[in-house]
Amino acid sequence: MTTIGLPVALGIIMFGLGLSLTLGDFARVLKQPKAVIIALVCQLIVLPAICLGLVLAFQLPPVLAVGMMMLAASPGGTTANLYSHLFRGDVALNISLTAVNSVVAVFTLPIITNVAIAIFDPFDDQLGLQWSKVLEVFAIVLLPVALGMLVRRFAPRFADAMDRPVRIASVVILVVVIAGAVASNWELLVENFARLALITIVFCIISLAIGYLVPRWLRVGRRQAIAASFEIGIHNATLAIVIAQSVLGSTELSLPAAVYGVLMFFIAFGFGFLIRDRSDTAANDRADAAVEHRAHG
Repeated sequence: MTTIGLPVALGIIMFGLGLSLTLGDFARVLKQPKAVIIALVCQLIVLPAICLGLVLAFQLPPVLAVGMMMLAASPGGTTANLYSHLFRGDVALNISLTAVNSVVAVFTLPIITNVAIAIFDPFDDQLGLQWSKVLEVFAIVLLPVALGMLVRRFAPRFADAMDRPVRIASVVILVVVIAGAVASNWELLVENFARLALITIVFCIISLAIGYLVPRWLRVGRRQAIAASFEIGIHNATLAIVIAQSVLGSTELSLPAAVYGVLMFFIAFGFGFLIRDRSDTAANDRADAAVEHRAHG
């Protein structure tokens, strides 16, 4: 269920992501570099540092500590796009950030994971993500995305037709596989849920808050800040679970991502209501447009 089902489910999800991407989504980054750079710095540097502090403060066991750091290193997922759309964020920025994050994570996730393994030393007989395993991460993350992008490039009508079925299939397969994985590791999950619930909730809230407040503090438009908040705050827990179980072969290592993956949907939904636009929408859109225009020149 986990060694075959989870990678297949993630592959379908990443393929679906590729179906929605074009090279223009990467090029769009150049048009709004400020928002992208701020979001990437928060995601790649600030959050792992905060997560390390939380792990030390909560005194997690070594395996769970590394699992939390893997979660912090995981990029945003397609769920962030949905939340951004629901709460009037800049979805185009979300798509661009997801595209860039998917590439960057191939390098940063193994680095952060190896640093965490070196610090906490959870395995006596394992040095971490060695080169062969980094190639597995590359295959898991980028190859399905690249395949989806190729399909969109050469068969756009087919890509449009397949977009919805692939999304539905990925959700169904993911739910079935995770349900099976949870059932087979129920006692281990229940044993550690109370220990992990508080730290994952705190980490999710901090991630969402940093993703929104830092861009606003640096005078990024409101809609872009909402997009950055969900991109930074909603980590790809599925990717962390797959790498933990399929690449590193540790179920316990995947527990923080599993607990986070359940709780983040409710936390992100509540946070969306906190930052949603309560005043006149048209007026705020004009204000955001003015801020973004000043930022670009």
